[in-house]
Amino acid sequence: MNKITRRQALGTTAGALTVLGLAGATAHAAATDSRAAAPAGTVDEVYKGRRIRITPGTGGGHHGGHHSPGLPTVRIDGRELHVMRNADGTWISVVNHYETFADPASLARAAVRELQGAVLAPFAPMGGTA
Repeated sequence: MNKITRRQALGTTAGALTVLGLAGATAHAAATDSRAAAPAGTVDEVYKGRRIRITPGTGGGHHGGHHSPGLPTVRIDGRELHVMRNADGTWISVVNHYETFADPASLARAAVRELQGAVLAPFAPMGGTA
């Protein structure tokens, strides 16, 4: 019976990690290129297998029917994530409203981690409909 040696195991592991590192670097470069072509304030990336899209808010009208005007639209796999801006400039969301984030992109990534693969449910404000 052939047993794998420690040297073979380490070599195989190192090779696999190298491949994963190259794949990650390539994906990051592709995401960076797509963001460079997008309008300022726009994010379009895949994080942990989930599509995050953030578009800047407009100065007027209602955002999604329940937000304050000017807030960005944050979507995870096409479903809107309700976000709020605190008085100190930090951000929170309905997925994780006990932790603050410096920007909407950090907030969206944290929401993806918190969802753990679950689908983002529609947000219905109190007294309203989704």
